[in-house]
Amino acid sequence: MSLECVNAKLGRFRPAAFVAFFCMLAALAPFLASCSEFYTDSAGNLLPEEYSSVGFGKDSLDNSMVRIYAKGAHAMLGTDDSTVKVNERIKMRAEFDYDFSIGKHEVTCGEFNKLVGKKRSALKNRVACKSTDLPATEITYFDAVLFANAKSAAMGVDSVYSYLHAIYDDDGSCVNLEGLVYRTEVDGYRLPNEAEWMLAASQGWAPSESWNASNSKYRAHEVCGKQKNELGICDMAGNVAEWVNDWMGNFRDTVVSDFLGASERNGVGERVIKGGSYKNSVDNINMYGRGDVYTVTSSTKAEYVGMRLARGHVPSPEWLDASGRVDVSKTFLIANSSTLRNIVSMDKIKLVFRDDITGNLVFIDYSSGVLSLTEIKDTLNAYHPDISPDGSKVAFCTGLEGVSGSSGVYVRNLDAKGSGLVKLDVKNAAVPRWQVTPDGDTVIVYVTDSGNNKNESEWRTKSTWKVKFEKGAFGKPEKLFDGAYHGGVTEDGQFAVTGSQLLRARGGERDTVWYNGEQACNVSLSRERIRRVLFLDFGSKTGERFVGEKYGTHERMLVMDTAGNLVNSFAAPEGFLFDHSEWALNYANEWRREIAVATLANKNGMHSKIVVLDMADSNLTELVSGTELWHPCLWMSASYSRTKKTEFDPDSAGIYMNSLDDPSGVIALRYKMELLWKFRDLAQVAIMGSSRPLYSLTPFFLSNDHFAVNLAYAPNSIYAIRDYYMRYVSHHLYKMKFLVISLDIDFWNKRDDSKGDNFFAKDYKRYPGYVYDENHNYWRDGDPRSLYTYTLNAPHDDTLARRIYLTERGRYIANACASDGWGGKNPEVEQDSTLFDDAPELVDNSMAALDSIIRVASNKNVTVIGIIFPQSPAYKKTGAFGRYGMRRSLAKKVIQRIDDLTRVYSNFVFWDINQMGDHDFGDDMATDYDHLCSEGAIRLSIKLDSVITAIEKKNSH
Repeated sequence: MSLECVNAKLGRFRPAAFVAFFCMLAALAPFLASCSEFYTDSAGNLLPEEYSSVGFGKDSLDNSMVRIYAKGAHAMLGTDDSTVKVNERIKMRAEFDYDFSIGKHEVTCGEFNKLVGKKRSALKNRVACKSTDLPATEITYFDAVLFANAKSAAMGVDSVYSYLHAIYDDDGSCVNLEGLVYRTEVDGYRLPNEAEWMLAASQGWAPSESWNASNSKYRAHEVCGKQKNELGICDMAGNVAEWVNDWMGNFRDTVVSDFLGASERNGVGERVIKGGSYKNSVDNINMYGRGDVYTVTSSTKAEYVGMRLARGHVPSPEWLDASGRVDVSKTFLIANSSTLRNIVSMDKIKLVFRDDITGNLVFIDYSSGVLSLTEIKDTLNAYHPDISPDGSKVAFCTGLEGVSGSSGVYVRNLDAKGSGLVKLDVKNAAVPRWQVTPDGDTVIVYVTDSGNNKNESEWRTKSTWKVKFEKGAFGKPEKLFDGAYHGGVTEDGQFAVTGSQLLRARGGERDTVWYNGEQACNVSLSRERIRRVLFLDFGSKTGERFVGEKYGTHERMLVMDTAGNLVNSFAAPEGFLFDHSEWALNYANEWRREIAVATLANKNGMHSKIVVLDMADSNLTELVSGTELWHPCLWMSASYSRTKKTEFDPDSAGIYMNSLDDPSGVIALRYKMELLWKFRDLAQVAIMGSSRPLYSLTPFFLSNDHFAVNLAYAPNSIYAIRDYYMRYVSHHLYKMKFLVISLDIDFWNKRDDSKGDNFFAKDYKRYPGYVYDENHNYWRDGDPRSLYTYTLNAPHDDTLARRIYLTERGRYIANACASDGWGGKNPEVEQDSTLFDDAPELVDNSMAALDSIIRVASNKNVTVIGIIFPQSPAYKKTGAFGRYGMRRSLAKKVIQRIDDLTRVYSNFVFWDINQMGDHDFGDDMATDYDHLCSEGAIRLSIKLDSVITAIEKKNSH
């Protein structure tokens, strides 16, 4: 006999408590063999195991929201269907330890526009609004964040999101929020996280009752035009897709609590969107779906993507890192590379610090431009990191300043694996500091114990040493003097300082106690030409007299000269205290300015921020925000002099992206520019166009006589191909004989502007490299040879994006074959096929762009091969040519017009591989409705090589 633990919706009733109660009875009653867990909806229908039925009610603050009593409930994220995308696979249970509110409907354009331009709102984007009850669309993730903050301000609650600066495009859309932080502890308006969205959507999921491709006429509809779900929520399925808070990451077979997605962005900075839209067929609107056809980043916007608000603080959030490990703390990058470069006036900058939750070191390389937090995962407990003079290594110890006891000193490479780990083979060593001696040797200075120095006789039993470090190995240690001077020693050994508890200084052979014998700690000796001693105190009388007012423990950062005189002080921000203060490490050949780095601890003692202090103007800038951030070390150097004349301006040349929050197409094109400059002297074949050639043509499978480079990227248009070719490719691939372009006629509904996916129409102006090239006439009259080096060293991501766009000389390598090949019998049509009926000029303009490409290529003696790439054969059973529409009857006419150009231009070859769906690429060669997978790409690339060979033979005769 078994007991069904049935859950009813009764106000704030907690289903988990109900289940636990009856399961307890089952355990006590011998005749009850087991307790199985089931849930029902309000009609008593049994729900699948992955859905918890939840209680709900009115939101006390906002009538437009529903309060969901989720504590004790769970949602199942992902699916076990092996045919879906990797980032949607594997079911993962997300449990809730809190209640939250969620919007009854998607934010309308009327609601959105009402807050644009308000006094406390940073919103600048006013969305199109044919009806105020239509969903607000054409908004970026950042626009959604700003709207949530504006709603918080309007409703008199604290803002969930904080940031330093907002950056807007010409349309007023926010395309970046520098230093964006999601404050999980704040009970204000925000985007829902994916688990919240899934829990709310599961209460009556009915995509067949949504606005979708079968009934929407390919446009959004006023909110709540379809039935509400069990909670009274509208349009969770269909109408417009919805932003959620989470970074895109993979799931794992585990249980997480208060789940907030991936702990960091992946290589291309993807965000999660949910619910599908009016463009999708019913079969393709799934709760587990997380994205779009194209990569969705924070600055993406589309007419079918909107938002829904949520509210409620998350008490104990958890994230998953890239390896599948659960993270209970989250660290946020605040200032970007350009902000920090402006502060320190140097271009090579690295920061390393201790994550006191894990005990590991975390570092950021600001030199790369595209920033990420890299944790060196290890079993060693790492304290007091110090970066080597060349910036390639980090020294650290396993003991803590102020605490006597066992400690070892280690050095490892400053990379993700922390490779090259070596230990100093001595009994005890602590607080290592790198140094370059007057003889040019690189050494590490350390002490034998870093404990309390108040008892002088005991302190003198400790000592200060140095040891040479070269070729990845320690030399023989050499004693400098008695006394543990772990605050720093000058290169000549003539001056040294230490703290905790007394501020002791050594000048020559004389040891003295400074600061009138009052307590001091976090002592740091600068490595600039002008020597300064930095320290913190405990609200001492000496400090009070110098400052001119009373202050508390660690509320001031104090500076002395080498004579022991106070020369400066800096106040901590209100509500915070300084800790772990250190001078920044300046390894430039010239003195710049006095820069310090420190952590800020809040009133509860949590070390939640790392800040940099510019003493020239007393300006404090937040670098990192998190839970427990300890012992920051900021390293700075200069790879060039900004006053030196160079062939190229390093602040502009080759900088073709700003950050991973750039649109995915911008990121992809940045790597295509690197390929362009790298192979400009070699390339004989250039491949250009959309994601179809990006996925489908592999330069490696063309012969050596047809050296190819794949310059395709997505999103794209015939106009973007034209402009990219005419501005760059035609002038700089001077050995080019063949230009291969995609003829995506179902895309020919696009217009010749940035909204029509022509990056070169306007959006390029936001990126210094393109503007710099434009100002120099795209280097038609100069030698751009050095641009490859500048592009290579400009902002980029060294992990996923670099691998997938550059590994095979430009083909997108992350397109594994799908088990259902072309996507099944019911292919998705994502645009209205009748769109061209009222706008025939769209085809005419696209044909004109194609014509201009062929004409310019003819003048360069280049043969243009225009390809219509294969799509799902199942489109033959629809009224659409392909994934993005166009009537099949119109497509046949357009194809004929393209073919006619082969009789006008002798340098144009038309290759219609699709043949209106009658091609010979089977399911084993496809990855979705309109893209070949890797096996298909190999086959098509070999075919292309044969076509080029045939053209060469024909031309030779």
